Amino acid sequence: MDTTSRLIMLLEVVEQGSFSKAAELRNIDRSVISKQIGKLEEELGVRLLNRTTRSFSLTAAGAEMVKKAADLRLLLQDTVQLAENYHQEPRGLLRITASSYIGQHYLMPVINDFQKRFPQVSVEIRMDDRVVDMISEGYDLAFRVGEPRDSSLVARKIARNKMLILATQRFIDTYGEPKTMADLADLPAASYSSSHLRFESISYIDENGKPQEQPITPVFRSNDAEALMSKVLSHTAFFTAPAFFFADGVDTDQLVPMLTHVNLPDYSAVYAVYPHRDLPVRTRLFLDAARHYIGEHKPRWELNIPGIDQLYQAINK
Repeated sequence: MDTTSRLIMLLEVVEQGSFSKAAELRNIDRSVISKQIGKLEEELGVRLLNRTTRSFSLTAAGAEMVKKAADLRLLLQDTVQLAENYHQEPRGLLRITASSYIGQHYLMPVINDFQKRFPQVSVEIRMDDRVVDMISEGYDLAFRVGEPRDSSLVARKIARNKMLILATQRFIDTYGEPKTMADLADLPAASYSSSHLRFESISYIDENGKPQEQPITPVFRSNDAEALMSKVLSHTAFFTAPAFFFADGVDTDQLVPMLTHVNLPDYSAVYAVYPHRDLPVRTRLFLDAARHYIGEHKPRWELNIPGIDQLYQAINK
């Protein structure tokens, strides 16, 4: 391993906050990381880290080296990207991260078609709800619901994402159809919940044009769209769901939109997120394919939702 590689390894240790996490990221033993950082200190002739059995801190020299390592990694990435852009045929590894639902229902068809067109591109996709650090973990492209908070990333809106309030007819017959948003507080709800997001209320715009929040009473929580749908189809809960949850459309024989006169703002749009504006050929072509498949003007998930343009007087963002 050369000095450049060891500097980037030092950067990863600092970004991950521990030797163990940096080793896990590279799928190597922790002792390898420790040994290579030791060799880096020998090469440079300065101490970079103050270590204890449980933690470490950067020395003044270490802090400067980490800054240089970040610049070096960016330069290397740009160099590789420049070379790739000269290939007539896209090739290499494309690393994607997305939620499980978006990955399974909207990206897998794109990936399958893309690799038929460009067989020299290999694809790795991570599907879960964790928001990864794209730069330190080496991802080329992310598909996320909501604009990222990290201002260093580039975010491109892919499609809008309306909200729906749905239940089965049997549920409505059992519990009564709500006439106002306040009525929802008395009804059992199925609610999306993950490690970083919990739905405990519904946003809406009242008659005076002012934003309001209506609390709901979740009796079932899950981070899985199919599990939430299963609960609703058991006739024991209603749910408020973003339209992208309905990859196969809404079967109005099974699910009934409620309170359709209420003005519901759109849920956070779906974004493509990437580290740099100058994308490698394979990333740019895949992004174009995903945008085409999902549909920017009329999202794919709206095509089979009857009358969605008239529901909830949604405010487009």
